[in-house]
Amino acid sequence: MTSAYILTLSCPDRTGIVHAVSGFLLDRNGNIEEAAQYNDHGTGLFFMRVRFACNESEAALREQIGDLATRFGMTWKLYAAAEPMKTVILVSKEGHCLNDLLFRWKSGLLAIDVRAIVSNHRDFYQLAASYNVPFHHIPVTAATKAQGEAEQLEIIESEGADLVVLARYMQILSNDLCTRLAGRAINIHHSFLPSFKGAKPYYRAHDRGVKLIGATAHYVTADLDEGPIIEQDVERVDHTDTVEDLTARGRDTETQVLARAVKWHSEHRVLLNGHRTVVFR
Repeated sequence: MTSAYILTLSCPDRTGIVHAVSGFLLDRNGNIEEAAQYNDHGTGLFFMRVRFACNESEAALREQIGDLATRFGMTWKLYAAAEPMKTVILVSKEGHCLNDLLFRWKSGLLAIDVRAIVSNHRDFYQLAASYNVPFHHIPVTAATKAQGEAEQLEIIESEGADLVVLARYMQILSNDLCTRLAGRAINIHHSFLPSFKGAKPYYRAHDRGVKLIGATAHYVTADLDEGPIIEQDVERVDHTDTVEDLTARGRDTETQVLARAVKWHSEHRVLLNGHRTVVFR
């Protein structure tokens, strides 16, 4: 039976990589359905994403690709294209991103499987229930932070989550948890950082008369809000906009930027390139 797969890889750039990959697939009667590549001349690295169909099993392909990977020094991953990505969403008291992701998921617009919602508040347990998603309330204080993160990690691991989305989760993750979730946790924040940190950033931005608002989606790292960027967007505003206008537009931008980042990650279109990303949109 023919199955679809996605192969992603990176390695030192040299001649013959595309030929070798396509030849490997041809030898197994693989049909390439989509392919993208990027040569980073700054680092000397080559990146590639290939979606293909063939009759080989995933286990067989994993075993057979080893010689090719060794020859080119590849870091590679192979995925079953039809398998949605198991996802856990973390949220606090602002639900616009959570609501948007759940709607897109149930509408078939995101290749994810939301396995659980974790929150340090109870506000969205009814929303979770309406989508038949388990809701876990884990309060976080300075005294209980370590215990709370241990519970969060247990849920993430027990659900087999390959993606953790911080959908306006307003708690700073510890360095240890960031390390454990490296490359599989996405955060969203407004574009006013680092100028307007802390509470009520839209009020302070309005007071300063900003002309652009936006959002950034990035991978979570121990460096707060400085992880590899996946997607960004902005919208122009002017002096006629109120604080409420800025807040509403900012939330709309956050939902769109986060949804695109989640979509690309779940479709295995994002490859890490040091502190940057390669995104095959």
